[in-house]
Amino acid sequence: MWRHIASNALTFFIVALFLLAGIVSFGSKQYSEAGPLEQAICLQVESGSNMRRVTQNLADEGAIKSAAVMRIGADYAKKANNLKAGSFLVPQAASMEEIVDIVTRGGRNTCGTEVVYRIGVTRTQVLVRELDPASNRFIEIAAFNPAQDEVPSAYATVKAETDTRYRVAMAEGVTSWQVLDALRNLDLLEMDVAETPAEGSLAPDSYEFVPGTTVSSILDQMMAAQSQILTEAWVGRADGVPLASPQEALILASIVEKETGVPEERRQVASVFVNRLNQGMRLQTDPTVIYGITKGEGILGRGLRQSELRRETPWNTYVIPALPPTPIANPGRASIEAALNPDSSPFIFFVADGTGGHAFATTLADHNRNVQAWRVIEAERANNDGG
Repeated sequence: MWRHIASNALTFFIVALFLLAGIVSFGSKQYSEAGPLEQAICLQVESGSNMRRVTQNLADEGAIKSAAVMRIGADYAKKANNLKAGSFLVPQAASMEEIVDIVTRGGRNTCGTEVVYRIGVTRTQVLVRELDPASNRFIEIAAFNPAQDEVPSAYATVKAETDTRYRVAMAEGVTSWQVLDALRNLDLLEMDVAETPAEGSLAPDSYEFVPGTTVSSILDQMMAAQSQILTEAWVGRADGVPLASPQEALILASIVEKETGVPEERRQVASVFVNRLNQGMRLQTDPTVIYGITKGEGILGRGLRQSELRRETPWNTYVIPALPPTPIANPGRASIEAALNPDSSPFIFFVADGTGGHAFATTLADHNRNVQAWRVIEAERANNDGG
């Protein structure tokens, strides 16, 4: 009798093991396979939430088949306690495993409403926009110039929401004074800086922040990023570049940044200035003259006068025989790399060609012809504007 009972118990145990193995296998497959979500969604994870609440929310949204399986999978992966608050884009057909990774890895929020403070060369603009999960594109809700325009109601509305994200987007070629002036006027930042950062020391990029962040902390991020970019580029510089220090590289990069907005031209423009430095020629670049007049505090807003081209300032490269003493703006990574790894070219002149780019020349005669062609284009444009 006992042998019979033991045999039945063993059989039951074996069957149970097979059933358990089958359940584990099924759950594991369900956890890692493509999910049922037919269209991407923006998942809001509130501060203080937990995996049970999040998985139930996902199940209610139709993003996962089983909240329990996702929780077990998160526990097994030791990620259940790593949940991050924020707004996360969950793509179409995302598996439970992928979703767990999305909501526990941290970093920038990937969807929802955001306010972007764009610091540009000519103006600062505030953009309020929202990501459409279906198209993965941002839809603009409002845009305004805080120095000139009336603040739209949409801005006040999103500021009152707890899940709105904020970031400062700094363009290439903006001066340090412009950056500080823009940050000073952002109503969500705490102003704790009086002195303008060194010209060229801030990396153009996008920086997230939360309301109440200090201006100094954002500037510290910008300076740390620029320092790293410059250090890496200096290590990888081409042989024979006539620049004695990373600071000189930053100065030349800022000139390249202000001289062309065409990415493909940066290394070619840099080659012109490198050739001039190697030949002992003056750089003769208008942006340096303008910086000598404005000191980077705003834009000139008009053409240069002949008297200004002849006036001696530390930045007037029509007068001084070498690089100016400081950068004239904050250059981006591409311009820094171009200054330290310029094209190999014979060019020592360039002028605008009417397409947004430049015409390059090796002789003064060719350059003069290019200048004349540009003046014809300028005259035609002036006539058309006047008509």
